[in-house]
Amino acid sequence: GKAPTEDDMVGLCKKHDPVAIIVRYGAVGAKVMEAAPSLRVISKHGSGLDTIDKDAAQARGIEVAAAVGANAAAVAEQAMALLLACAKSVVSLNARMHAGHWDKAAHKSIELNGRSIGLIGLGAIGQRFARMCDAMGMKVLGFDPFAKNLPDFIQAVDLDTIWQESDAISLHCPLTPDNRGMVNAQTLALCKHGVIVVNTARGGLVNEADLLAAVQSRQVFAAGLDSFAVEPMTVPHPFRNEPSILLSPHIGGVTADAYIQMGVAAAKNVIQVLKEKSCS
Repeated sequence: GKAPTEDDMVGLCKKHDPVAIIVRYGAVGAKVMEAAPSLRVISKHGSGLDTIDKDAAQARGIEVAAAVGANAAAVAEQAMALLLACAKSVVSLNARMHAGHWDKAAHKSIELNGRSIGLIGLGAIGQRFARMCDAMGMKVLGFDPFAKNLPDFIQAVDLDTIWQESDAISLHCPLTPDNRGMVNAQTLALCKHGVIVVNTARGGLVNEADLLAAVQSRQVFAAGLDSFAVEPMTVPHPFRNEPSILLSPHIGGVTADAYIQMGVAAAKNVIQVLKEKSCS
């Protein structure tokens, strides 16, 4: 199912004692691993590993693998869609047009050409999005302490530079204990007035109350969000009444192509790990 509980997964492991688990929905913690004594690999049908207890897996000699890059094109395209929708007021103008208004004399969109985009996270998704921004004539600033051999069009900078110099900021990093809530009142106050914020990574990277306050004060011009602290997003939720926050239900990686690529990559990861373990 779409929301398996820990008990569901423990029950499946006790029944089947798998050597491998491919998981998209649901968390794989120590209890699940203990219920599968033959388990040798956990393979994520996706790129984020925050729902898998990597420390518990390492302690048990269980490999953890992600389908890295399999959904990069899909998520990067969603990030670009949200960025453009924010800059060009696509949603609000569409609503006004359908209501019979013609706002040409009163509206000015934001031109992204020549503006600075700050990317936090430069993995497969972040770098693909960076290429798209560069092709649009944007100056690409990037922060990722683990990224190496970056293309020339990405200027590697520290986080303070991202906050202070970006006209738009897009998140493409995994969620860790160190970066949880990194977009907050303090960091948003460092940003240029009227910055755009895009998050297609993990909702926990953003302090939602602080972002809402920044949008309402106009420190943040608009935000495009595809992930949330609690998913599905709780109802009611303050974001639902803020027209300058554009929402999508964590579907950045949900395309027919990406699902096939993630499934194949997840299966290949399982085969590769089991092959290596059988030879060792």
